Amino acid sequence: MREDWQWVEAIVPQMVTKLTNRFRVLQGIANTQPVGRRTLATSLACSERTIRTTTDALAELGFIQMSVKGMQITTAGQQLLRGLEPVMDDLSGWREREVQLAEKLNIAHCTIVPGDSTAPTGSLMGMGQAAGQVLTDQLPLGKSTVAVMGGHTMAAVASALTPALSVNRQLLFVPARGGVGESPAIQANAVSAQMAQQTNGEFRSLFVPEQLTIATYKPLFAEPAIHEVLQLIAQSNVVIHGIGQAFVMAKRRKISPHVIADLTAAHAVGEAFGHFFDAEGHVVSKFPRIGVDIADLAAKELVIAVAGGAEKGAAIAAYMHLAPASTWLITDEGAADFVLKK
Repeated sequence: MREDWQWVEAIVPQMVTKLTNRFRVLQGIANTQPVGRRTLATSLACSERTIRTTTDALAELGFIQMSVKGMQITTAGQQLLRGLEPVMDDLSGWREREVQLAEKLNIAHCTIVPGDSTAPTGSLMGMGQAAGQVLTDQLPLGKSTVAVMGGHTMAAVASALTPALSVNRQLLFVPARGGVGESPAIQANAVSAQMAQQTNGEFRSLFVPEQLTIATYKPLFAEPAIHEVLQLIAQSNVVIHGIGQAFVMAKRRKISPHVIADLTAAHAVGEAFGHFFDAEGHVVSKFPRIGVDIADLAAKELVIAVAGGAEKGAAIAAYMHLAPASTWLITDEGAADFVLKK
């Protein structure tokens, strides 16, 4: 199909460039709305003049609306984005990059969204929306128990879900782990509850701190309320999780200085499911935890990892040495560029 566009360009010069620019701006607004022109220009690395010209045209066509809060996409704009995505994917070779990334990481699927979520002007919304689409397309019909990790990225996924996900499905969301001592809004309990609320599903909470000794864990297993939720977690058929940078996660987990020194000596780059690992995927430290373990993932029907940003590129590439081959990675251009250039 890309060859066909050469003929279009021949009869209407610059049409492909104009189409690509308008699509990119519209997509940028959808991912960061409400957003101002200056912020959008910085995010897309283009001039404010270009943004002004393009957004004026999009507003005149009814695809975006402007207010004091910023620019937002309209229903017609959302429909246009969905309709143009297959065309633009083919035109830009986007799908080819996704295939290349999946092959390099030795996993089944990758979805790449525009931008760099760890950049100062970056946003997690694009990855959240992409995760929602993958769930809509891949989640089996009927009953599913979805185990969910915590963190800012997972909270973005939760906010992007809609009741449409529950059509012909009965969804139960459970936390994949206990609390981590971080902000209550991004703990696994809160994220799973939000996902249930957004989709009209159900949820169960696990009120157990993550950082307990093994000796403390064992008596808790006998508690009926905890035992019930642990059984649901073990029986989950879907897992959605993030991937963290080693020392960012060590700080969030309030790990002692001498353990951080050990992680430094071992060249740890990433963390997932309580495992800290180096660039080759060798686990250099593991902390006991209640909930899903990496070893459990291979038996799950659908495993979605959501992580992006150039800053996380090393952690993402390293984790994929441990991930099951069936993993579906949702990431962004920042991380994809980092991995593909390695």
